[in-house]
Amino acid sequence: MAKFSQFSSLLNQLRASSNSLLSEYEPIVLVIAPILSLLIARIIHSLLLIVYENGLKASLIASFMYAIKLVPGVNKYLDAEKQKVVDKMQSSNKSKRDSWRSELPTNGLGAEVIQLMKEDKKNDVAWQGKCSGTVFAHTNPLHMDVFQSIARYESEVVAMTATLLGSKAKVSGGQICGNMTSGGTESILLAVKSSRDYMRAKKGITNPEMIIPVSAHSAYDKAAQYFKIKLRRVPVDNKFQADVKAIRRCINKNTIMIVGSAPGFPHGIIDPIEELGQIAMNCGVCLHVDLCLGGFVLPFAHKLGYPIPPFDFSVSGVTSISIDVHKYGLAPKGTSIVLYRNHEIRKVTIASFWLQLNPISFFFLFCTFCLIVTEWSGGLYVSPTIAGSRPGGLIAGAWAAMMTLGEKGYLENTRQIMEVSKKIQEGINGIPELFIVGKPDMTIVAFGSNVLDIFEVNDMMSSKGWHLNALQRPNSLHICVTLQHVSVVDDFLKDLQESVQTVKANPGPVSGGLAPIYGAAGRMPDRVMVQELLVNFMDSSC
Repeated sequence: MAKFSQFSSLLNQLRASSNSLLSEYEPIVLVIAPILSLLIARIIHSLLLIVYENGLKASLIASFMYAIKLVPGVNKYLDAEKQKVVDKMQSSNKSKRDSWRSELPTNGLGAEVIQLMKEDKKNDVAWQGKCSGTVFAHTNPLHMDVFQSIARYESEVVAMTATLLGSKAKVSGGQICGNMTSGGTESILLAVKSSRDYMRAKKGITNPEMIIPVSAHSAYDKAAQYFKIKLRRVPVDNKFQADVKAIRRCINKNTIMIVGSAPGFPHGIIDPIEELGQIAMNCGVCLHVDLCLGGFVLPFAHKLGYPIPPFDFSVSGVTSISIDVHKYGLAPKGTSIVLYRNHEIRKVTIASFWLQLNPISFFFLFCTFCLIVTEWSGGLYVSPTIAGSRPGGLIAGAWAAMMTLGEKGYLENTRQIMEVSKKIQEGINGIPELFIVGKPDMTIVAFGSNVLDIFEVNDMMSSKGWHLNALQRPNSLHICVTLQHVSVVDDFLKDLQESVQTVKANPGPVSGGLAPIYGAAGRMPDRVMVQELLVNFMDSSC
């Protein structure tokens, strides 16, 4: 008890001494001083971080140039001078670019495309034996001055695709731009990275988070791991669409982007893109729309009169879109596109720059991760995608596919596969043991069962030569309808009916089937163990 009294007396003496010392200061000073100290500490921390990441010399030069640009008129003058240099670099191609195509031909050119490409090739630089390194790649869009036809094909593929997705709409802003990539995953990765860097520049967000529905593609998980972004998953609603209210509740000061799919891969259902766009605008975050599956179907389905809700740049708030040409665009595998609403968003992906001052921390500067290298002994280097060298043949193949088919060709393809999709839905609805998951908007039809093990049905279908996608939550299967199914849709429905009846009459795993594995994985509460199983499987595959 005596020790407690001594401690209490010591605290009283300390309090009296502190009050006596601070009594000579105004109360407002005592309030402001700690806040100002924290602010100064954060500024110093930020500056030290910049110096650590970029070196003292580079940081001093960048800070000096930033300060110079604050002088009225200087930044405008520097931008004008930079544009002169860019115009000079592009002077040989500028007049040609004005005549480049930005829309699909109404009628496909068919075999005539081959002759056109031969003529284009003749106009390229005669590089054989005179161009460093091209023996390794033959055609490479990284060398735009040499392979001019490939550069034009990429530009036209991007422009024609952008037109399909609302670039001509007034609400789009008229600045839609983009690049070709190796596939949907790379397109999504680039969209996520650009959103991260853009929001870092705009809001100073350094602990980024993105919000996705559970139906969103697994490429977002990969992007979150690669770019150190916290991933927040929200459930889908009873229509298997992204739960808009849940997404809204998850948005906070660190949110950089939200995601919608048109349609989602599992169930072929379009998320409420208009509502997501409104949220993105109200909260000041990016919205990426995954159109990898639907990009070359939905625009044409809409023209055919199908009730397709808005999904592209005609929706305010959409900042980027991914779309695969190698799916329903019928281009060679390895061709996709990432589109951005404007050049400001894309530039953060292909350029490094010092960000504007954060109004909270004044001198809170950061330098973004970039794909431009100015200090390499190998010369100046810039690349707009993850890959440096890219195969020009794939780009040419994508251009050839789009020009061959034209708008009427894609309309006819869409008509056929949409009709087959509806026929499959009607056929499944006629099988009492099955149900369709949600209400498919496009050409993916997912179905499950409340009375049978759907994975056993899948094994039976596999034994008949069909390869369907197994899904979880809920356990189900889906078929992604393509042109190859037009002539065999009756066979599919017949085999599905027979498989259901076989499993109903003889329930239990099929010898050599995967139903037990899928079933066990779905029921296993320890998801880490499921991850380990997948890692071991992949590690033993090659």
